[in-house]
Amino acid sequence: MNSRTRLLAGAVATALMGALALTACSGGGGGGEDGDKTITFMFRGGTDEKAAYQAAINRYTEDTGVKVNVIVTDADQYATKLQAAVAGNNVPDVFYIEQASLQSYVASGVLMDITDQVAESGVDLDNIWAYGVDSYRFDGTTQGTPDGRLYGLPKDVGPFSFGYNKTMLEEAGIPLPDKDTPLTWEEFVEICKKLTTDTDGDGAVDQWGTGLNVQWNLQSMVWSNGGDWTNADHTQVTVDTPEFADALQKFADLTNVDKVTPSASDAATLDTYQRWMAGEIGFFPVGPWDVSVYNDLDFDYDLIPWPSVGGTESATWIGSLGIGVSATSDHPQDAVNLVTYLSADTEAQQTLVDANIQIPNLIDVAQTWATAADAEPANRQEFLDVVQDYGRAMPAAFTYGAEWYDELWTNIQPVLDGKQTAADYLAETQPKMQKLLDESIANAEQAGAGA
Repeated sequence: MNSRTRLLAGAVATALMGALALTACSGGGGGGEDGDKTITFMFRGGTDEKAAYQAAINRYTEDTGVKVNVIVTDADQYATKLQAAVAGNNVPDVFYIEQASLQSYVASGVLMDITDQVAESGVDLDNIWAYGVDSYRFDGTTQGTPDGRLYGLPKDVGPFSFGYNKTMLEEAGIPLPDKDTPLTWEEFVEICKKLTTDTDGDGAVDQWGTGLNVQWNLQSMVWSNGGDWTNADHTQVTVDTPEFADALQKFADLTNVDKVTPSASDAATLDTYQRWMAGEIGFFPVGPWDVSVYNDLDFDYDLIPWPSVGGTESATWIGSLGIGVSATSDHPQDAVNLVTYLSADTEAQQTLVDANIQIPNLIDVAQTWATAADAEPANRQEFLDVVQDYGRAMPAAFTYGAEWYDELWTNIQPVLDGKQTAADYLAETQPKMQKLLDESIANAEQAGAGA
């Protein structure tokens, strides 16, 4: 999930440096005590991801002799600590890039252009998901186009799929959803109503049809209803439309009208993620990063297309993290070699995929992985369908910062609580979002002029 913060002011960033404990970074990380080359790799992740990356990096060191000093943070700390490192001129040789940070890091000279080095490495970019590669291309004006210069390679692509509790539906006698045809919104709500019940007879609902988060799930509803956040060139905010308002209102109605999802007070006791994990929710999102945990749950689950609000077409988003190289690295070639290894080496990819933390970056490997007889979840193909067919970039993935996008969520709670209509809220929020988008465009133009 992308953090949406800008580069911190110098004074704040300097204050944060004490938390970093970065060593052997660019500008001062030439080698260890024995004189061997050492590069630094900074990334974020949970326990499973940390273990998988350490195993892959250990093999890289065995193969190349280049030591890698690994610095890993939790996801919610990563952006702040990386920004502090940038402000303190202590940038790691190799580090994760968030899509929404790419343009500012290019403009400020933080990221190295690795186009030529990747071409010389022999990496077959055509065998890596185009969305992932293009996310880290930038031509000085537009990000995400295939003709831009390359400032990183994808650590992964993250197709955000939709899951259901197969055990719960079977026990309720409800036919399982078709894995290829999305449910209409009406069909989805009807199933959710059947699942929402008091299973222990104490008078309180303890099993729910669904439990969605507006910041990560509204995109599917809006897009499948024909709405969007901006126009095609990301210059005009377009949330104040009937299509967008209808989708947001239907989201709020899941709680207030349909009563198939926990209310804010219910979620305060036990959030919907925890309820899904406990087998109390029928439908819930599934990202590749969830699979290592979900495969150990006490119920069977599988993947289906997202329900369609406005017709028969499903929609969802694809996330991505990139891996880039510091423009001031003392060992740029070794740093690029590590990037290509983590992103495109078959053995390294297998280590990460076996840990169930991502889908394969390599297309041919992914196709074999999706059809494995022991695939868990069984319909892994849905992840690939999102990447190949109907997934989209998040609305702020390719803009200069995301403040304009974040504004939508700032005062949305009254809509979710049923105290304000979606249409009224969007009418008052669109001008605020447009003002912030205009500022981000101006900042991008200024940064480009000064680059």
